[in-house]
Amino acid sequence: MTDRKPCRVCNFTRQKSYGLVVPSLDELKTKGSESLGFSPAGPVSVVLEDDGTIVEDQAYFLCLPLNTKFMLLHERETWSPVRRMDGGTAWMARDSLVLDADTVDASSAIAPWWSLAQQLKQDLSSIILMSEAELQTLVDAPCPELASALGFKEKKAEDLQQTLQGVLDRREEERQSKETLMVLKGKTSPETRLSTEDLQMVVTRGVEAMEQVLGWDRTRTSALLQACEAELTGRLQQVQAVQSIRRNAQLDSGVHSAEEAAETPPQGSN
Repeated sequence: MTDRKPCRVCNFTRQKSYGLVVPSLDELKTKGSESLGFSPAGPVSVVLEDDGTIVEDQAYFLCLPLNTKFMLLHERETWSPVRRMDGGTAWMARDSLVLDADTVDASSAIAPWWSLAQQLKQDLSSIILMSEAELQTLVDAPCPELASALGFKEKKAEDLQQTLQGVLDRREEERQSKETLMVLKGKTSPETRLSTEDLQMVVTRGVEAMEQVLGWDRTRTSALLQACEAELTGRLQQVQAVQSIRRNAQLDSGVHSAEEAAETPPQGSN
């Protein structure tokens, strides 16, 4: 029979803590959930209370010292470190004061990106659910510190930040595209109201994207797209014509200057 192991469990706020004696990791989850008042139907994960290491392997659980403290996480809860404050006196230097969650808001004591990094550490796919502000917070985080929080090498954290920036850029492009297309809706000769850059974007997006944004049928959308293409072609032709005139004017000026130089006798000649 497996020896029973004394240990302690707490919830993610550390406000509740209980002592247990259990033979296995599964029993720790079951008894710990009961003690902490978790719903028996909900998923529970186990991490080390001091550093957030995920504990999933029974053999690893058995190798841990007696009276190890575990944190049980329920649903969307994530691990975060203990918030400590050094008061500056000798006795506080020896034993830092641990602030209770009901005294100080834990989120105010750490950088705003830290909790987001912990979400990614638990589940990288949570990126999909993050707002643009949250993504920007992670992009702006110091790369070495972000790497440490995620348990990544610094190069991997840098690649992650570049990926997040790419997600932000794509969302911004999509928003600008929709805003531009909405300008076309309900206007007379709407293609004339767009800049050349916007016209190029509309033509590139194509008829299907325009249909989805405008809510029009294929015939009406195709007619508008053709009008935009014609307007864009006309503007580009005008630009090319102006450039051609400028080039010809520069050539004429150069030829005229050369002729004048040839006709003017050198100084000092009779």
